[in-house]
Amino acid sequence: MTTPAPAVLAGYRVLDCSIAMAGPFAAQRLGDLGADVIKVEPTRGEWQRHTAAGGAPGNKINVSFLSLNRNKRSVALDLKADDGRDALLALVAEADVFLQNYRPGVAARLGVDYESLRAVNPNIVYVSISGYGEDGPYRDRPGQDLLLQAMSGALLSAGREGEPPTPAGQFLADAITASTAFEGVLAALLHRERTGEGQLVTVNMLDAVTTLQMQELSVHTVGGVAQARSAEPHAHSYIRAPYGIFATADGFIALAFAEPETLGELIGETGFVGWTGEVEGWSKRDELYRGVQDRLIRETTAHWLEKLGAAGIWVGPVYGYEELVNDPQVAHNGTFVEYEHPTEGTVRTPGFPYRFNRTPPRITRGAPLVGEHSREILLEAGLAADRIDALIADGAVAETVLEPSAARPSAPYRRGGEA
Repeated sequence: MTTPAPAVLAGYRVLDCSIAMAGPFAAQRLGDLGADVIKVEPTRGEWQRHTAAGGAPGNKINVSFLSLNRNKRSVALDLKADDGRDALLALVAEADVFLQNYRPGVAARLGVDYESLRAVNPNIVYVSISGYGEDGPYRDRPGQDLLLQAMSGALLSAGREGEPPTPAGQFLADAITASTAFEGVLAALLHRERTGEGQLVTVNMLDAVTTLQMQELSVHTVGGVAQARSAEPHAHSYIRAPYGIFATADGFIALAFAEPETLGELIGETGFVGWTGEVEGWSKRDELYRGVQDRLIRETTAHWLEKLGAAGIWVGPVYGYEELVNDPQVAHNGTFVEYEHPTEGTVRTPGFPYRFNRTPPRITRGAPLVGEHSREILLEAGLAADRIDALIADGAVAETVLEPSAARPSAPYRRGGEA
Protein backbone atom coordinates (compact mmCIF):
# COMPACT_ATOMS: atom_id res chain seq x y z
CA MET A 1 0.00 0.00 0.00
CA THR A 2 1.41 3.39 -1.00
CA THR A 3 2.15 5.69 1.92
CA PRO A 4 0.27 8.98 1.46
CA ALA A 5 2.48 11.96 0.79
CA PRO A 6 2.49 14.71 3.41
CA ALA A 7 -0.33 17.18 2.98
CA VAL A 8 0.38 20.02 0.53
CA LEU A 9 0.90 22.66 3.23
CA ALA A 10 2.30 20.39 5.97
CA GLY A 11 5.03 22.20 7.86
CA TYR A 12 3.53 25.68 7.48
CA ARG A 13 2.10 27.41 10.52
CA VAL A 14 -0.73 29.93 10.18
CA LEU A 15 -1.88 32.29 12.93
CA ASP A 16 -5.55 33.06 12.33
CA CYS A 17 -6.58 36.23 14.16
CA SER A 18 -9.70 36.75 12.04
CA ILE A 19 -13.39 36.71 12.93
CA ALA A 20 -16.76 36.08 11.26
CA MET A 21 -16.55 34.40 7.83
CA ALA A 22 -14.05 35.62 5.22
CA GLY A 23 -10.87 35.27 7.29
CA PRO A 24 -11.78 32.07 9.15
CA PHE A 25 -12.94 30.45 5.89
CA ALA A 26 -9.63 31.29 4.18
CA ALA A 27 -7.68 29.91 7.15
CA GLN A 28 -9.80 26.75 7.19
CA ARG A 29 -8.91 26.12 3.54
CA LEU A 30 -5.23 26.33 4.51
CA GLY A 31 -5.85 23.87 7.33
CA ASP A 32 -7.62 21.50 4.97
CA LEU A 33 -4.40 21.36 2.95
CA GLY A 34 -2.35 20.48 6.00
CA ALA A 35 -1.17 23.78 7.46
CA ASP A 36 -1.00 23.97 11.25
CA VAL A 37 -3.64 26.67 11.77
CA ILE A 38 -3.70 28.23 15.21
CA LYS A 39 -6.80 30.25 15.91
CA VAL A 40 -5.81 33.15 18.14
CA GLU A 41 -8.97 34.35 19.83
CA PRO A 42 -9.96 36.49 22.81
CA THR A 43 -10.22 34.80 26.17
CA ARG A 44 -14.03 34.81 25.86
CA GLY A 45 -13.82 33.33 22.39
CA GLU A 46 -14.19 34.71 18.87
CA TRP A 47 -17.30 36.77 18.02
CA GLN A 48 -18.74 34.03 15.80
CA ARG A 49 -18.89 31.64 18.76
CA HIS A 50 -21.62 33.85 20.20
CA THR A 51 -23.55 34.49 16.97
CA ALA A 52 -25.40 31.43 15.70
CA ALA A 53 -26.44 32.01 12.10
CA GLY A 54 -29.70 30.31 11.23
CA GLY A 55 -30.46 29.75 14.91
CA ALA A 56 -28.32 26.59 15.09
CA PRO A 57 -26.60 26.81 18.49
CA GLY A 58 -24.96 23.38 18.71
CA ASN A 59 -23.91 21.81 22.01
CA LYS A 60 -20.79 23.76 23.04
CA ILE A 61 -19.92 25.15 19.58
CA ASN A 62 -22.56 26.76 17.39
CA VAL A 63 -22.83 25.57 13.81
CA SER A 64 -21.58 28.85 12.30
CA PHE A 65 -18.29 28.57 14.16
CA LEU A 66 -18.11 24.82 13.65
CA SER A 67 -18.43 25.19 9.88
CA LEU A 68 -15.60 27.71 9.51
CA ASN A 69 -12.99 26.48 11.98
CA ARG A 70 -12.20 22.81 11.43
CA ASN A 71 -8.54 21.78 11.22
CA LYS A 72 -7.49 24.47 13.71
CA ARG A 73 -6.16 24.59 17.23
CA SER A 74 -7.24 27.37 19.60
CA VAL A 75 -5.13 29.57 21.82
CA ALA A 76 -7.05 32.19 23.81
CA LEU A 77 -5.08 35.38 24.53
CA ASP A 78 -5.89 38.86 25.79
CA LEU A 79 -4.04 40.98 23.20
CA LYS A 80 -4.89 44.16 25.09
CA ALA A 81 -2.67 42.92 27.92
CA ASP A 82 1.11 43.14 27.58
CA ASP A 83 1.51 39.52 28.65
CA GLY A 84 -1.03 38.32 26.11
CA ARG A 85 0.60 40.31 23.30
CA ASP A 86 4.05 38.99 24.30
CA ALA A 87 2.70 35.45 24.08
CA LEU A 88 1.42 36.19 20.58
CA LEU A 89 4.79 37.58 19.52
CA ALA A 90 6.40 34.34 20.67
CA LEU A 91 4.08 32.51 18.28
CA VAL A 92 4.78 35.00 15.48
CA ALA A 93 8.50 34.26 15.71
CA GLU A 94 7.84 30.69 14.55
CA ALA A 95 4.93 31.31 12.17
CA ASP A 96 4.77 31.45 8.39
CA VAL A 97 1.47 33.29 7.93
CA PHE A 98 -0.45 35.82 10.04
CA LEU A 99 -4.03 36.50 8.94
CA GLN A 100 -6.34 39.15 10.38
CA ASN A 101 -9.49 41.06 9.40
CA TYR A 102 -9.56 43.72 12.10
CA ARG A 103 -11.14 47.05 11.28
CA PRO A 104 -8.52 49.37 9.74
CA GLY A 105 -6.30 50.81 12.48
CA VAL A 106 -7.06 48.17 15.12
CA ALA A 107 -4.01 46.02 14.37
CA ALA A 108 -1.70 49.01 14.86
CA ARG A 109 -3.38 49.92 18.15
CA LEU A 110 -2.89 46.36 19.37
CA GLY A 111 0.74 46.33 18.22
CA VAL A 112 0.15 43.47 15.75
CA ASP A 113 0.34 45.39 12.48
CA TYR A 114 2.67 44.25 9.69
CA GLU A 115 5.63 46.44 10.67
CA SER A 116 5.45 45.31 14.30
CA LEU A 117 5.32 41.63 13.38
CA ARG A 118 7.97 41.96 10.67
CA ALA A 119 10.33 43.25 13.35
CA VAL A 120 9.84 39.91 15.13
CA ASN A 121 9.80 37.71 12.01
CA PRO A 122 11.07 39.36 8.80
CA ASN A 123 9.87 36.39 6.71
CA ILE A 124 6.24 36.51 7.84
CA VAL A 125 3.48 36.51 5.20
CA TYR A 126 1.00 38.97 6.67
CA VAL A 127 -2.53 38.98 5.25
CA SER A 128 -4.89 41.83 6.10
CA ILE A 129 -8.55 41.58 5.02
CA SER A 130 -10.82 44.62 5.09
CA GLY A 131 -14.23 45.63 3.80
CA TYR A 132 -13.31 48.49 1.50
CA GLY A 133 -9.55 48.90 1.77
CA GLU A 134 -6.87 49.82 4.27
CA ASP A 135 -7.48 53.53 3.69
CA GLY A 136 -9.66 55.85 1.64
CA PRO A 137 -13.07 57.44 2.21
CA TYR A 138 -14.87 54.17 2.95
CA ARG A 139 -12.27 52.53 5.17
CA ASP A 140 -14.43 52.78 8.29
CA ARG A 141 -17.66 51.53 6.73
CA PRO A 142 -18.94 48.13 7.92
CA GLY A 143 -17.71 45.41 5.59
CA GLN A 144 -20.87 43.29 5.67
CA ASP A 145 -21.70 40.82 2.91
CA LEU A 146 -25.09 42.19 1.85
CA LEU A 147 -23.82 45.77 1.79
CA LEU A 148 -20.95 44.73 -0.48
CA GLN A 149 -23.28 42.76 -2.76
CA ALA A 150 -25.46 45.83 -3.09
CA MET A 151 -22.52 48.13 -3.82
CA SER A 152 -20.92 45.75 -6.34
CA GLY A 153 -23.46 46.46 -9.08
CA ALA A 154 -24.13 42.75 -9.54
CA LEU A 155 -27.65 42.86 -8.12
CA LEU A 156 -28.87 45.07 -10.98
CA SER A 157 -27.83 42.51 -13.58
CA ALA A 158 -30.79 40.24 -12.80
CA GLY A 159 -34.50 40.41 -12.09
CA ARG A 160 -37.25 42.79 -13.27
CA GLU A 161 -36.64 46.43 -14.13
CA GLY A 162 -37.97 48.68 -11.39
CA GLU A 163 -38.31 45.91 -8.79
CA PRO A 164 -35.97 45.46 -5.83
CA PRO A 165 -33.12 43.12 -6.78
CA THR A 166 -32.68 39.78 -5.06
CA PRO A 167 -29.36 39.20 -3.23
CA ALA A 168 -27.41 36.01 -3.80
CA GLY A 169 -28.58 32.99 -1.84
CA GLN A 170 -25.18 32.65 -0.18
CA PHE A 171 -22.74 35.00 1.56
CA LEU A 172 -21.15 35.67 -1.80
CA ALA A 173 -18.93 38.64 -0.94
CA ASP A 174 -17.54 36.85 2.12
CA ALA A 175 -16.94 33.63 0.20
CA ILE A 176 -15.14 35.21 -2.76
CA THR A 177 -13.04 37.29 -0.35
CA ALA A 178 -12.05 34.11 1.49
CA SER A 179 -11.00 32.49 -1.79
CA THR A 180 -9.06 35.60 -2.77
CA ALA A 181 -7.21 35.64 0.55
CA PHE A 182 -6.48 31.92 0.22
CA GLU A 183 -4.97 32.54 -3.23
CA GLY A 184 -2.97 35.47 -1.84
CA VAL A 185 -1.44 33.32 0.89
CA LEU A 186 -0.40 30.61 -1.56
CA ALA A 187 1.13 33.13 -3.96
CA ALA A 188 3.04 34.88 -1.17
CA LEU A 189 4.35 31.58 0.17
CA LEU A 190 5.51 30.62 -3.33
CA HIS A 191 7.31 33.96 -3.59
CA ARG A 192 8.94 33.33 -0.23
CA GLU A 193 10.07 29.87 -1.31
CA ARG A 194 11.77 31.43 -4.35
CA THR A 195 13.22 34.56 -2.74
CA GLY A 196 13.17 34.10 1.04
CA GLU A 197 11.08 37.26 1.38
CA GLY A 198 7.91 37.58 3.40
CA GLN A 199 5.48 40.34 2.55
CA LEU A 200 2.24 42.16 3.29
CA VAL A 201 -0.84 40.95 1.39
CA THR A 202 -3.97 43.10 1.52
CA VAL A 203 -7.39 41.92 0.38
CA ASN A 204 -10.64 43.85 0.51
CA MET A 205 -14.18 42.67 -0.08
CA LEU A 206 -15.10 45.47 -2.48
CA ASP A 207 -12.25 44.68 -4.88
CA ALA A 208 -12.86 40.93 -4.56
CA VAL A 209 -16.54 41.09 -5.50
CA THR A 210 -15.87 43.69 -8.22
CA THR A 211 -13.11 41.75 -9.96
CA LEU A 212 -15.32 38.66 -9.83
CA GLN A 213 -17.38 40.45 -12.49
CA MET A 214 -14.48 40.69 -14.93
CA GLN A 215 -16.58 39.78 -17.96
CA GLU A 216 -19.70 41.77 -17.15
CA LEU A 217 -17.89 44.97 -16.23
CA SER A 218 -15.67 44.74 -19.29
CA VAL A 219 -18.76 44.46 -21.49
CA HIS A 220 -19.87 47.71 -19.86
CA THR A 221 -16.56 49.62 -19.78
CA VAL A 222 -14.97 48.34 -22.99
CA GLY A 223 -17.99 47.35 -25.06
CA GLY A 224 -20.11 50.30 -23.96
CA VAL A 225 -23.18 48.11 -23.38
CA ALA A 226 -25.54 49.53 -20.75
CA GLN A 227 -26.62 47.38 -17.82
CA ALA A 228 -30.39 47.18 -18.40
CA ARG A 229 -32.87 44.85 -16.75
CA SER A 230 -36.00 43.66 -18.55
CA ALA A 231 -39.65 44.13 -17.68
CA GLU A 232 -39.88 40.38 -17.10
CA PRO A 233 -37.48 38.53 -14.75
CA HIS A 234 -34.21 37.66 -16.46
CA ALA A 235 -31.20 36.04 -14.82
CA HIS A 236 -28.53 38.32 -16.27
CA SER A 237 -28.77 41.59 -18.19
CA TYR A 238 -25.78 40.73 -20.38
CA ILE A 239 -27.11 37.33 -21.48
CA ARG A 240 -29.67 36.78 -24.25
CA ALA A 241 -33.07 35.27 -23.56
CA PRO A 242 -34.39 32.83 -22.58
CA TYR A 243 -32.16 32.80 -19.52
CA GLY A 244 -33.51 32.37 -16.01
CA ILE A 245 -35.82 30.46 -13.71
CA PHE A 246 -39.30 29.47 -14.88
CA ALA A 247 -42.25 28.06 -12.95
CA THR A 248 -43.63 24.65 -13.89
CA ALA A 249 -46.83 22.94 -12.79
CA ASP A 250 -45.12 21.69 -9.63
CA GLY A 251 -41.92 23.68 -9.16
CA PHE A 252 -39.22 25.46 -11.15
CA ILE A 253 -36.59 24.80 -13.80
CA ALA A 254 -33.54 26.72 -14.95
CA LEU A 255 -33.28 27.38 -18.69
CA ALA A 256 -30.30 28.84 -20.55
CA PHE A 257 -29.39 29.79 -24.14
CA ALA A 258 -32.09 27.85 -25.98
CA GLU A 259 -32.65 28.89 -29.60
CA PRO A 260 -36.14 30.44 -29.60
CA GLU A 261 -37.50 28.66 -32.68
CA THR A 262 -36.28 25.23 -31.55
CA LEU A 263 -37.57 25.80 -28.04
CA GLY A 264 -40.91 26.96 -29.40
CA GLU A 265 -41.33 23.73 -31.33
CA LEU A 266 -40.65 21.70 -28.19
CA ILE A 267 -43.01 23.56 -25.90
CA GLY A 268 -45.75 24.26 -28.46
CA GLU A 269 -45.20 28.01 -28.81
CA THR A 270 -45.73 29.03 -32.47
CA GLY A 271 -44.91 32.68 -31.91
CA PHE A 272 -41.15 31.99 -31.94
CA VAL A 273 -41.02 30.87 -35.60
CA GLY A 274 -38.13 32.61 -37.37
CA TRP A 275 -36.68 34.00 -34.15
CA THR A 276 -32.96 33.55 -33.38
CA GLY A 277 -31.01 33.89 -30.19
CA GLU A 278 -28.67 36.53 -31.54
CA VAL A 279 -31.50 38.82 -32.71
CA GLU A 280 -34.76 38.26 -30.87
CA GLY A 281 -32.85 36.80 -27.91
CA TRP A 282 -31.83 40.41 -27.24
CA SER A 283 -34.60 42.49 -28.79
CA LYS A 284 -37.57 40.45 -27.53
CA ARG A 285 -36.45 39.31 -24.11
CA ASP A 286 -39.77 40.09 -22.45
CA GLU A 287 -41.84 38.42 -25.17
CA LEU A 288 -39.64 35.32 -24.93
CA TYR A 289 -40.04 35.15 -21.19
CA ARG A 290 -43.81 35.44 -21.34
CA GLY A 291 -44.16 32.88 -24.12
CA VAL A 292 -41.89 30.34 -22.44
CA GLN A 293 -43.47 30.82 -19.03
CA ASP A 294 -46.98 30.43 -20.40
CA ARG A 295 -46.10 27.00 -21.79
CA LEU A 296 -43.86 25.63 -19.06
CA ILE A 297 -46.43 26.21 -16.32
CA ARG A 298 -48.68 23.61 -17.97
CA GLU A 299 -46.47 20.56 -17.27
CA THR A 300 -44.37 19.23 -14.41
CA THR A 301 -40.68 19.83 -13.80
CA ALA A 302 -39.89 16.17 -14.51
CA HIS A 303 -41.71 16.39 -17.85
CA TRP A 304 -39.73 19.39 -19.04
CA LEU A 305 -36.40 18.13 -17.75
CA GLU A 306 -36.88 14.94 -19.72
CA LYS A 307 -38.28 16.48 -22.90
CA LEU A 308 -36.01 19.49 -23.18
CA GLY A 309 -32.93 17.67 -21.92
CA ALA A 310 -33.39 14.89 -24.47
CA ALA A 311 -33.47 17.54 -27.21
CA GLY A 312 -30.17 19.04 -26.10
CA ILE A 313 -31.66 22.13 -24.47
CA TRP A 314 -29.64 23.46 -21.54
CA VAL A 315 -32.08 22.87 -18.72
CA GLY A 316 -31.71 21.86 -15.08
CA PRO A 317 -33.55 21.48 -11.79
CA VAL A 318 -33.87 24.20 -9.16
CA TYR A 319 -32.78 22.59 -5.90
CA GLY A 320 -33.26 23.41 -2.30
CA TYR A 321 -30.71 22.14 0.21
CA GLU A 322 -32.58 18.89 0.81
CA GLU A 323 -32.40 18.00 -2.87
CA LEU A 324 -28.78 19.11 -3.12
CA VAL A 325 -27.47 16.94 -0.30
CA ASN A 326 -29.27 13.89 -1.69
CA ASP A 327 -28.28 14.36 -5.33
CA PRO A 328 -26.51 11.29 -6.82
CA GLN A 329 -23.75 13.35 -8.45
CA VAL A 330 -23.07 15.12 -5.15
CA ALA A 331 -22.86 11.70 -3.48
CA HIS A 332 -20.57 10.40 -6.23
CA ASN A 333 -18.25 13.39 -5.87
CA GLY A 334 -18.03 13.03 -2.10
CA THR A 335 -18.94 16.70 -1.84
CA PHE A 336 -20.03 16.33 1.78
CA VAL A 337 -17.84 14.79 4.48
CA GLU A 338 -18.55 13.37 7.91
CA TYR A 339 -16.39 13.30 11.03
CA GLU A 340 -16.81 12.89 14.78
CA HIS A 341 -16.41 15.95 16.98
CA PRO A 342 -15.70 15.59 20.71
CA THR A 343 -18.63 17.78 21.79
CA GLU A 344 -20.86 18.09 18.72
CA GLY A 345 -21.05 14.43 17.70
CA THR A 346 -21.29 13.41 14.05
CA VAL A 347 -20.78 16.40 11.78
CA ARG A 348 -21.81 16.26 8.13
CA THR A 349 -20.62 19.29 6.24
CA PRO A 350 -19.34 20.44 2.82
CA GLY A 351 -15.85 19.14 2.20
CA PHE A 352 -13.18 20.50 -0.13
CA PRO A 353 -13.37 22.40 -3.43
CA TYR A 354 -10.21 20.80 -4.82
CA ARG A 355 -8.74 17.34 -5.37
CA PHE A 356 -5.12 16.15 -5.22
CA ASN A 357 -4.23 12.60 -6.13
CA ARG A 358 -1.14 12.45 -3.89
CA THR A 359 -1.73 15.06 -1.22
CA PRO A 360 -5.48 15.24 -0.60
CA PRO A 361 -6.98 17.71 1.85
CA ARG A 362 -8.21 16.08 5.03
CA ILE A 363 -9.89 16.79 8.35
CA THR A 364 -7.65 15.99 11.28
CA ARG A 365 -9.58 17.89 13.94
CA GLY A 366 -12.94 19.61 14.33
CA ALA A 367 -13.44 23.22 15.38
CA PRO A 368 -11.76 23.80 18.76
CA LEU A 369 -13.22 24.99 22.02
CA VAL A 370 -11.98 28.35 23.29
CA GLY A 371 -8.34 27.96 24.26
CA GLU A 372 -8.52 24.19 23.97
CA HIS A 373 -4.90 24.09 22.83
CA SER A 374 -3.54 27.15 24.65
CA ARG A 375 -1.17 25.15 26.83
CA GLU A 376 0.31 22.92 24.11
CA ILE A 377 0.70 25.83 21.68
CA LEU A 378 2.50 28.02 24.20
CA LEU A 379 4.70 25.11 25.26
CA GLU A 380 5.66 24.70 21.60
CA ALA A 381 6.51 28.42 21.49
CA GLY A 382 9.02 27.91 24.31
CA LEU A 383 7.09 29.23 27.30
CA ALA A 384 7.75 27.32 30.50
CA ALA A 385 4.90 25.39 32.10
CA ASP A 386 4.95 27.51 35.27
CA ARG A 387 4.86 30.67 33.17
CA ILE A 388 1.79 29.38 31.32
CA ASP A 389 0.14 28.56 34.65
CA ALA A 390 0.75 32.15 35.75
CA LEU A 391 -0.64 33.61 32.51
CA ILE A 392 -3.79 31.51 32.89
CA ALA A 393 -4.11 32.51 36.52
CA ASP A 394 -3.97 36.24 35.74
CA GLY A 395 -6.34 35.99 32.75
CA ALA A 396 -3.92 36.86 29.96
CA VAL A 397 -4.45 33.35 28.59
CA ALA A 398 -7.62 31.26 28.66
CA GLU A 399 -7.74 27.47 28.58
CA THR A 400 -10.58 24.99 28.12
CA VAL A 401 -9.94 21.44 29.29
CA LEU A 402 -12.14 18.72 27.82
CA GLU A 403 -13.79 16.26 30.16
CA PRO A 404 -11.99 12.88 29.96
CA SER A 405 -15.01 11.27 28.26
CA ALA A 406 -14.92 13.94 25.53
CA ALA A 407 -11.17 14.32 25.19
CA ARG A 408 -10.82 12.04 22.24
CA PRO A 409 -9.33 13.02 18.91
CA SER A 410 -11.65 13.76 16.02
CA ALA A 411 -12.22 10.60 13.99
CA PRO A 412 -10.86 10.46 10.45
CA TYR A 413 -13.32 12.04 8.07
CA ARG A 414 -15.44 10.09 5.63
CA ARG A 415 -16.41 11.36 2.22
CA GLY A 416 -20.16 11.67 1.77
CA GLY A 417 -21.85 8.31 1.42
CA GLU A 418 -18.91 6.25 2.74
CA ALA A 419 -19.48 3.81 5.55
